[in-house]
Amino acid sequence: MDILSDKVWDECVSFHGHSCPGLAMGYRAAKIAMKEMGISGDRSEDEELVCISENDACGVDAIQWITGCTVGKGNMILRLTGKQAYSFYDRRTGKSVRVCVKPFDRNACDFSAITDRFINGPEEDSFEIKKTTTEVPEKARIFNSIICEKCGEAVREDMIRIKDGKKLCLDCFTEYNERWSCRLK
Repeated sequence: MDILSDKVWDECVSFHGHSCPGLAMGYRAAKIAMKEMGISGDRSEDEELVCISENDACGVDAIQWITGCTVGKGNMILRLTGKQAYSFYDRRTGKSVRVCVKPFDRNACDFSAITDRFINGPEEDSFEIKKTTTEVPEKARIFNSIICEKCGEAVREDMIRIKDGKKLCLDCFTEYNERWSCRLK
């Protein structure tokens, strides 16, 4: 595939803001996952396709653009482990796949060459296709809002903490850490 004539790659670059190796990783990972699960270019309109990304780097933008999995819809889940790994699930068919970027020497060549390698190189040279390691996540929930009794802002109810009988958002809640109080004695 010649990336210079690939409309989807151009759209990913436009969405992300620039071409880079990280975007190329996500671009190819999304393409591999869709091929492995037998999905032919249909973006996820709701939550039928899910991606768990183990990083919050550039590749996530390409995956969002190609698959339609987005943080806002709840079908792009960021599980930050620091790995260039992505697990994809198709709720319609039950198929899933984990696509991991293989280790590579980031200093071996320039960004353009690395980008080209991820997009045009043999899949098996840059990616490992594995079984998924977690179950398909539940669909996104809609939570009630609770008003923080300190700052007055609305907060998703599952993110509220109680302190001294008051409902507080995470910003207003100060966690008690017994380890530190013991050290002061």
